[in-house]
Amino acid sequence: MRKANIVIIIIILISFIIALWAYPQMPEKVASHWNAQGQADGYMSKFWGLFLMPIIFVGLFVLFLIIPVIDPLKKNIENFRKYFDWFIILIFVFLFYIFILTVLWNIGVRYNMTLAMIPALGLLFFYIGILLKKAKRNWFIGIRTPWTLSSDKVWDKTHKLGSKLFMIAGVIAIIGVFFPSLTVWFILVPIILAAVYTMIYSYFEYEKEKK
Repeated sequence: MRKANIVIIIIILISFIIALWAYPQMPEKVASHWNAQGQADGYMSKFWGLFLMPIIFVGLFVLFLIIPVIDPLKKNIENFRKYFDWFIILIFVFLFYIFILTVLWNIGVRYNMTLAMIPALGLLFFYIGILLKKAKRNWFIGIRTPWTLSSDKVWDKTHKLGSKLFMIAGVIAIIGVFFPSLTVWFILVPIILAAVYTMIYSYFEYEKEKK
């Protein structure tokens, strides 16, 4: 069994144990969503508030097991599998962090949820940039447009650019901690611009290659 899978299974088990431990301490309605100011504005039942995330973990784990097997270009995935495994672990650690923040909030610990999430989001964006730099053409992982999927050259050039943009977006997101009133803009604007620009870039690179 891959080391990444062992780490993920441990995270899943710990999340279920925490949910069982916290259940008696939780209110009947559990805060499950927070607005841009970090204030709770959405609630769900105690059971789903605690066990939804662990259940999502199980579904994601199955999905990440299947992807490298069913991808028609799975041989390419093996070329950057180490980075993909670390990405999966990081996704689970990020979601587990949100799960812990949610549990703490609902047992009475108060903080600005948005500000608490920013460093983790920034690190996730930054690592996505690292993964993009290493990713080879496949159908599930990376900047998948009709043009990157049609050309290895366009894929490589787009991902080289996307890597830099996502890493920059990660740094900008973390800087947003120091500007609480503008936090959401520091997160959304850079990542949306990075995603849109790389899509447009891939189209023009493909057209350039055709000519």
